[in-house]
Amino acid sequence: MRIQKYISLTGYCSRRETQRLIQAERITINGHVCDKDSVVEDGDIVLIDHKEIPIKQSMIYIAYNKSVGIICTSNPSIEGNIFAAVPSSERIFPVGRLDKDSQGLILLTNDGELANRISYADYEHEKEYEVTVNQPVTDLFLQKMAEGVAILDTITKPAITSQVSKYVFRIILTQGLNRQIRRMCKTLGYEVEKLERIRIMNVILGDLKAGEWRELGKTEVEELKYQMYLEAAQRTAL
Repeated sequence: MRIQKYISLTGYCSRRETQRLIQAERITINGHVCDKDSVVEDGDIVLIDHKEIPIKQSMIYIAYNKSVGIICTSNPSIEGNIFAAVPSSERIFPVGRLDKDSQGLILLTNDGELANRISYADYEHEKEYEVTVNQPVTDLFLQKMAEGVAILDTITKPAITSQVSKYVFRIILTQGLNRQIRRMCKTLGYEVEKLERIRIMNVILGDLKAGEWRELGKTEVEELKYQMYLEAAQRTAL
């Protein structure tokens, strides 16, 4: 098993964070510093910072309404980090990211494999946002946002858009480029005044107020995992 998958399955951290630990030479396998291509076999001793990886006690799945100013980082030394806002006795990490100036739904979990599958761009999971801009939303603007906009040396994938009010629209994305919606709007001559994520796949923000969080219900978790199962089966069949 690749080291990235092994660490994520322990629930210690995500694959992205594992990669950072590898680059910092903080992970060893049988006493040898590992690299990104290292493989873990049965009986191998894997240590992080010369310590055994803590065994997670139970699976945790949390929906959190991130406030503006909270930073999606696992570094506890950074002021305003997300883990100070959502304390947990288990080590958990965010699924995907929202930039500091945005708000709304973030999933937090110690289920590394599920987190990786939701975050991985190739799986094209739906994420829905409500966006307030600085000038009236037009049909042409919504059409261009839906068809794709040239940003970051690429064209964004097709999206679904709808108007909420004069200055507010919703957009459903299946990709997560850096500050994607803000960049798309700016390219079309608009400035984002408020950006809120209201849905990730089947998990809805609902009535959660800014700064509040809740544990996912059993049905929500089962549906998330079922979608993971279907995608894995589809990719195997290709």
